[in-house]
Amino acid sequence: MKKILALFIAVLTVASLVAGCSAKPNGPRKVVLNEVTRSVFYAPLYCAVGLGYFKDEGIELEIVTGGGSDKSMTALIAGEAQFALMGPETGVYVVNEGSASHPMVIGQLTKRDGSYLVGRQADPDFNWEKLRGKSVIGGRPGGMPYMTLNYVLKKHGLTPGVDVDVISNVQFNLMGGAFEGGTGDYVTLFEPTATLFERNGSGHIVANVGLESGEVPYTTFMTMPETLKNDPELVTSFLRAIYRAQVFCWSASDAEVAKAMKASFPDADEATLEIVAKSYRATDSWMKTPIMTEDAFIRLQDIMESNGELKARVSFKELIDNSFAEKVVSESNKKK
Repeated sequence: MKKILALFIAVLTVASLVAGCSAKPNGPRKVVLNEVTRSVFYAPLYCAVGLGYFKDEGIELEIVTGGGSDKSMTALIAGEAQFALMGPETGVYVVNEGSASHPMVIGQLTKRDGSYLVGRQADPDFNWEKLRGKSVIGGRPGGMPYMTLNYVLKKHGLTPGVDVDVISNVQFNLMGGAFEGGTGDYVTLFEPTATLFERNGSGHIVANVGLESGEVPYTTFMTMPETLKNDPELVTSFLRAIYRAQVFCWSASDAEVAKAMKASFPDADEATLEIVAKSYRATDSWMKTPIMTEDAFIRLQDIMESNGELKARVSFKELIDNSFAEKVVSESNKKK
C-alpha cells in the first residue's frame, strides 16, 4: 500500500499538466469513467448507460476498467479519467498522505460488500467455522474486499493469518482465474463471475460476505476538486444520470434491469444477469440515492482500523462532498 500511495503523490505533482475531457463542437461531451472492476454489483451505472441516461445529459461516456482501486485512483489523479468508481478507502489513504489536492467522493453507488464466498464443493450447511485451517483468495491488502473479509472472519472468531490463510498476492481481476487454476480452497468473487462459476461447475457460492459485514459505503464515485470547481454542471449532469438509474433499478423488474445492462456484459446471458440482479436487490446492496451518510463513513473507517490500515481518522467533509448529489435528488423530488 505504501508503494501505491507514493505513486499517487507522484502523479499528483504532474496531474495539472494533463489535459481534461474533450467535446465535439455542438456534440456530446466525451467523458471517461475508470471503474475498479466490471460487475453486476454496479448495475445502476450500466443501466444508466444502456438506457441512454448519460446521453440525455449530453455525455458520451467511456468506461475503462482499471482492475484495482490503485489503478483507478491513479487514472483519476493523472487526468486520464474525469470520474472514478472505486472504494472510498482509497481516498482515505490519499488524504492521510497529506496531499493538498486530493480527489473527493461525490456519490455512493453500493452500501455493502458485493462479493460472495465461493468454494470448490456445494455446501448448503456452510458456516464460517468451516474456514478454520483453510485458505481463501481474498484480494489485496488495503482494499475493501480484503478488509471486509478479514472483518467478517474476526466477527466469527477466526484470526486471519492464524486460523485462516487469506491469500493476498493475487490481483483483484485475476482472483477467479487463480481459483480455477487450483489456488485456494475458497475465493471471494463479485457477480456475475460468482454465478457463472457456479453454473459452469467451477465453484459453488456458500455465503454472502456483504450480509455478514453489514452496511458500509463500499463503492463510490470520485472526481478531482478542480472538476468540482471548474465544471460543476458536468458533475451535476453525471450524478443526475446515476440517480435516475438508481431509481430505475429499485422500481423495475429483475428482467428489465438485466436487459438494460446487458450490453455491458456481452459474455453473460440475460438469465444470469436477472439472477444476480435479483440477488443484489434482495440483499439491499444498491443505494437508493447517491447521498452518503456520515455514519456509513465512520463504519468504513472502523473496518479499516480493525485491519491496521488506518493511519488517522479522516473527517467526513474533508473527503465527501454531498452537495451535487443532494442537488439532483432535490431537483427530482420537486418534479414529482
